[in-house]
Amino acid sequence: MRSKGKLFKLIKGDVDFTVLFLTTALVIFGVVMVFSASYYSSINVSGSPYSVLRNQLIYAVLGFIIMFITSKMDYHTWRPLTMIIVPATIVLLIALIPLGTTVNGATRWLRLGPLSIMPGEIAKFAAIVFTASFISARPANIGSFSKCVLPLGVFTLILCAFIMWQPNMSIAITIAVIVFGMMFVAGLPWIYLGGLGIAGGMGIIGLIIADPHGYRFKRVTSFLDPFANAMGDAFQVVQSLLAMGSGGLTGMGLGKSIQKTLYLPEPHNDFILAIIGEELGFIGIFILMVAYMILIWRGIRICLAAADLFGMLLSAGIVIMIGFQVIINVAVVTSSMPPTGITLPFISYGGNALWIFMGSIGILLNVSRSRTRVRTR
Repeated sequence: MRSKGKLFKLIKGDVDFTVLFLTTALVIFGVVMVFSASYYSSINVSGSPYSVLRNQLIYAVLGFIIMFITSKMDYHTWRPLTMIIVPATIVLLIALIPLGTTVNGATRWLRLGPLSIMPGEIAKFAAIVFTASFISARPANIGSFSKCVLPLGVFTLILCAFIMWQPNMSIAITIAVIVFGMMFVAGLPWIYLGGLGIAGGMGIIGLIIADPHGYRFKRVTSFLDPFANAMGDAFQVVQSLLAMGSGGLTGMGLGKSIQKTLYLPEPHNDFILAIIGEELGFIGIFILMVAYMILIWRGIRICLAAADLFGMLLSAGIVIMIGFQVIINVAVVTSSMPPTGITLPFISYGGNALWIFMGSIGILLNVSRSRTRVRTR
């Protein structure tokens, strides 16, 4: 028992340097691009070009602290913590109903003094730890509808229902994709995967067409022909395309974007990739995408070599979350799909998403360390 207790004890120095280096590089690059993208809008809003930069620097420093802490925590600690994380997340989501702050028609933020919390971002992490804990506790039940598919489906629907109320369809879809992907990795039979995929797709289509005058339907129609409504609902997408097209192969140069000068709304948020394309060109975006692909590849390697099922599923959920958001963000910025509001991991402005991503990377590093421990015994 003593040997078993030490099986997952961390070894100082056994860290996946590639994951650590790429995460650090992406966050630093994100701070630089947030400053560049927000320069003019920051002056327009606060009178100072550095207000957004200061906030992002604080978010990044706190993110590194969170990543350090989670990388030192034995990842098995997250299993019992699930019983705290999930109820706390649901309480925060419920608290949004009477206490949430509404911005642009969406109630997604809880103000706690100087701190703003976005429960939807926390819900993504809660979905990962709950799904990993639930499946790994009884792996033999993965092929059972009543003991696996139904409970996880109900859990996902509850989270997504609260998030859709805000409304925040993008995070709801992200959570559904994370849980679906983790069930696939765990070995859920194809008949269930196919059924869940069809049900999810029909649900999304139903929500869109149910309200032909709602914002979701307008986003879809604007996506089909953005230039037909270039001054209306498709304004942000059109400005994004103009920015990407202006960058060409090598870009206009760091800090020299034209679209960020109050043409592209909030260029440091969801559409920051458009500014990267304008200032650093195709080459800059290509290098960024290569960095993401290597990070995801290393995450997959950690997942496959994890010491146990819980570590594998935890890693898989983190990799799916990061990979899915990169794909969707790129698709939106290039007008390959309707706008969703999904941020670009480690790059877009904001604290909540950055902290979740960096904390998750810390867990990924810890899973890698535990794998190393098992192999060296």
